[in-house]
Order: sequence, then C-alpha cells, then structure tokens
Amino acid sequence: MRISTGNIFNHSILRALGSRNYCLFFGGQGISLIGTWMQLIAMSWLVYRLTNSPLLLGVIGFTGQIPAFIFAPLAGVLADRWDRRRILVVTQTLAMVQAFIVAGLTLSGIIAVWHLVLLSLFLGFVNAFDVPSRQALVVLMVEKKEDLPNAIALNSFLFNGARLVGPTMAGILIAVLGEGMCFLLNGISYIAVIAALLAMKIEISKKERKDSRIFQELKEGLRYAFGSGAIRVILLLSAVISMVGMPYSVLMPVIARDVLNGGAHTFGFLMTGTGIGAITGAVYLATRKSVKGLGGIIPLATSLFGAGLIMLSLSRVFWLSLPLMILTGFGAMIQMVSNNTILQTIVDDDKRGRVMSLFTMSFIGMAPFGNLVAGGLANRIGAPATIFFSGFLCIIASLLFLSRVPMLQSEIDRHLRKQVN
Repeated sequence: MRISTGNIFNHSILRALGSRNYCLFFGGQGISLIGTWMQLIAMSWLVYRLTNSPLLLGVIGFTGQIPAFIFAPLAGVLADRWDRRRILVVTQTLAMVQAFIVAGLTLSGIIAVWHLVLLSLFLGFVNAFDVPSRQALVVLMVEKKEDLPNAIALNSFLFNGARLVGPTMAGILIAVLGEGMCFLLNGISYIAVIAALLAMKIEISKKERKDSRIFQELKEGLRYAFGSGAIRVILLLSAVISMVGMPYSVLMPVIARDVLNGGAHTFGFLMTGTGIGAITGAVYLATRKSVKGLGGIIPLATSLFGAGLIMLSLSRVFWLSLPLMILTGFGAMIQMVSNNTILQTIVDDDKRGRVMSLFTMSFIGMAPFGNLVAGGLANRIGAPATIFFSGFLCIIASLLFLSRVPMLQSEIDRHLRKQVN
C-alpha cells in the first residue's frame, strides 16, 4: 500500500519516499543521524583535548570499527535468517544506552580515555550487527524495485544532510556547554528512529533453518561473493579506499587545531564542508534514473577523493581547506554509494544480508587498521604528510580499477535484463 502522497514522488528525486515504510525510516533516521554526527565530533574532540595524541585518535577509531571486521560476516547470516527490523530495534536501543552512558560520565566530569575506548568498542560491536541489517532492510522498505537506487542515494543524502547540521551544532555546543551535551542529545535522538522502526509494516518471508547451518550459510555467502568478479572487485576497492583513504577523518582535529590554528568550531566547519560535498554527490545520484553507467563513474570519483586529500594536505589556511573538504566529501560519497547501489542491484535476494555484511566489512571493517596506521604515521611524519600519502594511494587504486569497468558494466546490464524478464 502506498501513502496518499505517493503520486507526488513518482517522478521526482524523492520517489522512494512514496513507500510508507521507507518514508517512516527516512524521517526517524534523519533525526537520529544529527545526534550521531554530534557524538562523532564530540568524541574526537574530547579524545584530543584529553590526550593531545594523534595516535589515540587512531586507537579510538580502531576500537569503534574493528568489531565490524570480526563480526560482520556472522551479522550478515543473521540478517538473512532473522527479522531485520527487530535486529535494528535492538541495535538502535543499545546504541542509545551507550550514548547516555558516555553523556553521564562526561557531564559528571569523571570521563577518562579508557572509558571512551571501552564504550567505543561496545558501539562498534553494536554497529557490526546494525549496518548489514539496515543495508539489507532497504530493499524490503521500498515497494518498487526500480526505486531501490533512489532509496540508497536518499540514504546517503540523509546521512550527509545530518553531517551539515550535526558538526556545526556540535562545534557550538562543545564551545558553550562541553562535549557531554552532544552525547546526551544523541541518546535522545535515537527515540525517533526506534519509533519509526516499530511503526513499520513489513512482510517477512519466514524460512526454517537449523542453527547448525549458520557456518554453512556463511561459507555459501563467501563462495557466492568471491565467485562473482563484479562483487569481488567492488569489495576489494571499498576495502582499499576504506583502509588508506577514509582514516583522514580521524586526523581532522589535528588539522583543525595544529595546522589551521583553529578550535572546535573550525573542526565542526571542516566536517560540515565534507558533508556539503557528500550531500551534493548524493543529490546527483538520486537524480539518476538507472544504475547503468555507475561502474564508469567509480574510478573518476575515487580520483577526485584522492586529489582532494592531496591538496588538503598542502593547505595551511581555512578558506582553502574548506572547499577542499567539499571536493573530498563529493568524491568519497559518489564512490561509496555507487559501490553500494551496484551491489544491491546485482546480488540475489536470499544472499543480500551476507553480501552486504561483506560490504560492511570492507568499508567499515578495514578502516580501523587504517586508523591505527594513520595515527601512528601522523605521530612520526605529521598529519599533513599522512593525508598526502593517503590521497596518492587512492589515485593509484582508481587507476587499477579502470581495467575492471567493462566487466562491471556487463554484469550490471545482465542483471537489469534479468529483472525485466
């Protein structure tokens, strides 16, 4: 059943909102993500304020993401076996509890780095199960299969729209009231997405599976994903960019304070710049009518991301660094969402949770290793040199990916023909 405003959305860049369940999710998630970005900014700033250590910024990044590397494959099996909506209700509730605990410790003045490490590890464990289920649930929330690429692009629009608001609010709140208020508001914001999930009406096809088959299904998923050249190359590129490129974000407090001689507000504005670029990329992808041609866009977007990092590493003034953050955010978003959209298009429905868990493992699970390396390198050669090296490696990866584009385009065309038939 489509909501009454469905016809308004049919031919617009908001067409996926014509599906009631997706519309509910979009609204609830939008509120929650603003709080999530506030917490991310506050956490990084708090760690650097307490320790003055780029290495510990990398450690916090590592602990927050390493659970995805370890548990995502198992989470994917569970997402294919269990009710994905119920999994998300549990994970979002646990994330809310984590935010309230961090807020309590910070506002009471007893917060210590070891608290942040343990709580970051806990949230990473929660996200390892949350992200694959959320990615796999999108296809069930959207009532028209052809609206799936639009829904994925709108998800990214939402995530980065929140990035425009969250970091700016966090920068102001940190300067006026401290980091604890950001954590408290994040905890409250989870109520919106939990309420949206509970209000959804999703038909789940139940399959009887024995517990003893969990590891067999895990092996089936691995065999399926790595047996496909298209899936394999997307997962590999995502893993490389996640490991060598994305860790730039954990070094941004160093860039804001020590390179640009700014404060928490400078950090917030820089991250907002990344959000402006990313949301621009998401809007562009949302206007596309089909997944055709996305394969050729990926290497170009990856090169833009790498070039943005290289130029950012050379900048020493805020007015130049801000537009470079916009370019970086644009390239990163186009690359990531294009990868996600192609995977969601070509994967079989009964293996969607497992494949998306491997995608989670590649773009989130590899980042902690990159965070540790980036933090260690920044301690030795400085944050700007580390970011320069990251950008250079991203450009190399994009050039290597070029040779696989024809194969990827062919696989996309094959699946589109299959859907039509």
